[in-house]
Amino acid sequence: MNVFLDANILVSVLNKEYPLFPFTSRILSLNQNSRIRLYTSPLCLAIAFYFAEKKSKTVLAKQKINLLAANLNIASNSAASVSLALNNPSVHDFEDGLEYYAALENQCACIITEDVNDFYFSELEVLNSQGFFKKYMAKFA
Repeated sequence: MNVFLDANILVSVLNKEYPLFPFTSRILSLNQNSRIRLYTSPLCLAIAFYFAEKKSKTVLAKQKINLLAANLNIASNSAASVSLALNNPSVHDFEDGLEYYAALENQCACIITEDVNDFYFSELEVLNSQGFFKKYMAKFA
């Protein structure tokens, strides 16, 4: 199963944000499970870096992002997906559109985000970290 992680999931782990951290950190630990592949995008990493840098300063934030990048699959956006995000009248937030089409291009079954309503246009399943945890963690434990 391929799963796309939104930036807010990464930020939760990098900054140990409670009450989400117990869920989001366990989800990121799934990268060692052969039945699941975790994806994020360079855009999500950039957003996560911005918030990690505010809390941890530049050097530590870079170390944290480097660790994430080494342990996650990085989904890129093709020119076609950028065009789809720009031209889909249902997509009101370009960033969310880019993430959605990156998830689609990498055949992700779902998107995990704490802003579920931002992906109102998604044909993929969209879950928050607690919802994903409740629905899928037993399958991958």
